[in-house]
Amino acid sequence: MPATARTTLTIREHKGRVEGLKVAIIGDILHSRVARSNIYLLSKLGASISVAGPGTLVPPEFAGLIEQGVLLERRIEDAIVDADVVMVLRIQRERQTDAFFPSMREYAVQYGLHLSHLNLAASDAIVMHPGPMNRGIEIASEIADGGRSLILEQVTNGVAVRMAVLYLLAGAGQDGNGASGGESTSDVEAESRAAGGVRGRTRKSKRGTRN
Repeated sequence: MPATARTTLTIREHKGRVEGLKVAIIGDILHSRVARSNIYLLSKLGASISVAGPGTLVPPEFAGLIEQGVLLERRIEDAIVDADVVMVLRIQRERQTDAFFPSMREYAVQYGLHLSHLNLAASDAIVMHPGPMNRGIEIASEIADGGRSLILEQVTNGVAVRMAVLYLLAGAGQDGNGASGGESTSDVEAESRAAGGVRGRTRKSKRGTRN
């Protein structure tokens, strides 16, 4: 899934690794495909995972989703302690057929990510969100627009990841007979240049917009 790949790429760009990191996933775990795919992939790469949210949105079976286990917390403060990566998920009201919590206001108070929560995380912790965001509900604007937020970079990397996937599906890794060969150094370099070019153009565009 591109959303998971872009998350992993962004983490590795800023942390240099995934192995040994603590990742806290906060929010609507029940209805999120991103939560499941990130738990599977990041744990495979050596990260430890803790999740938190309302009891109605954090199924108990998630504890055994992976072999090494997922730490389920009722309070987001407990999940965030010493976290290297704090990933916030959107409340997916369109998939909710029941009342999973009393009100959006109460959710924002009890489970929304605020600046005070980041004091519990690692000093160099980064904040991520797969988007789109409900500002003021699951994440405060001060965090979304702050120096620790990599949300816009996730979007940029999502373009690069999709481009790389299309590059491979189009047969860029095939030999002259149309058979898929091993990934050569030239293939890797071409993908890196393509992905880097997309990211560079996007960043220039953003700077131009701000000017």
